[in-house]
Amino acid sequence: MAKYLLLKHYRGAPAPVNDVAMDQWTPDEVQAHFQYMEDFADRLRDQGEYVDSQALSSEGAWVRSDGEGRPPVTDGPFAETKDLIAGWMAIDVDSYDRALELAAELSAAPGAGGEPIHEWLELRPFMGSAPTVTE
Repeated sequence: MAKYLLLKHYRGAPAPVNDVAMDQWTPDEVQAHFQYMEDFADRLRDQGEYVDSQALSSEGAWVRSDGEGRPPVTDGPFAETKDLIAGWMAIDVDSYDRALELAAELSAAPGAGGEPIHEWLELRPFMGSAPTVTE
């Protein structure tokens, strides 16, 4: 089994086919989208392929340690994941092909007008172990 992360983006990826921002959807369209996501996760859970998933809030901040004391919080003029990543799902599947199949299916979640979004999802494998450094 191999673990993969499916990333849902607000922006930064190519535009989806049904390119209407969620804040312009009706409450029923938003509910249908989230229900699709829950049903998808439940099916993967039943098949033993689900690890975890979360929708992310649009709030967030960059934080770094500046040594002793409280780390400063900075919101700079750079791309921030709170503006880019809408949510994620981690899966544990037998093959890369299965991960592709599931990502494509998740891409078809309904959006505005109840039509599939056909959004681009970023598929990234988990690193199995830390790489070794040789000289």
